[in-house]
Amino acid sequence: MNDSPSTRRFAVVGNPVKHSRSPAIHEAFGRQTGIPLRYGLLESPLDGFARSVDGFFAQGGWGLNVTVPFKEEAHALCGTGLSERARLAGAVNTLWMQDGGLRGCNTDGVGLLADIARQGIDVAGKRVLLIGAGGAAKGVLFPLLEAGCARLRIVNRSAGRAQGLKDHLDAQLAEHAGKVSAGALDRAEGEWDIVINATSSSLAGEAPAIASARYAPGALAYDMMYGPHPTPFLVQARAAGAGHVADGLGMLVEQAAEAFFIWNGVRPDAGPVLAHLRSRMQGR
Repeated sequence: MNDSPSTRRFAVVGNPVKHSRSPAIHEAFGRQTGIPLRYGLLESPLDGFARSVDGFFAQGGWGLNVTVPFKEEAHALCGTGLSERARLAGAVNTLWMQDGGLRGCNTDGVGLLADIARQGIDVAGKRVLLIGAGGAAKGVLFPLLEAGCARLRIVNRSAGRAQGLKDHLDAQLAEHAGKVSAGALDRAEGEWDIVINATSSSLAGEAPAIASARYAPGALAYDMMYGPHPTPFLVQARAAGAGHVADGLGMLVEQAAEAFFIWNGVRPDAGPVLAHLRSRMQGR
């Protein structure tokens, strides 16, 4: 099918990308808003991310979503063209061209907070345990703090990486430093109102080893991974006393809605798209 001159071209770039749901999400947003677009999959060689990005925009591409393992490389590629969100996160998941230069933003935190709000939970005043210290955790750390959480602890299999993320925070937003602590997975002790799994452990069929953590009454367990059945982390959380559990499909749709708004200046309604994806994923 030939594109009309008004068709905007987007893609998700990563390695691998063949199982990405981003094309279905953004094409649904396009139909909803009346914006003609085509959204593809761009699998970049691990050593050729910059070439892939340059080639896409040189051929008239409008915007790129960035997924693993390139979010931190995308941050470096943008140079001074970073949004405040992206600068603080140290990772980029949304790229576009503006005034002849590459621009980058991180919409993961916006997506997470929007989906937590969908669960009827306000982050303000809550004690939050964040599991993981990679790109996914970086993208949500600052938005969680800015939303007013009372305390945030970062735990990771490598305590050094968790501490490195706290050090990054201390350097960027010193006013929040007193709220944040870091340590290894076996140092997740305490009672938590929200526990977020920002690792990919569920993809390996495992749950993070956080036996020392306790769920407060009515606590939310949130896994950034998702699937047709509860993830191992969510099964673990239910057994440990979590009052609410949610997977990351809503975050995926909400962060995509924010990227769509950045690119097109129109904010789509994520709710119907999420409901449709959930129904299809569960075979209904």
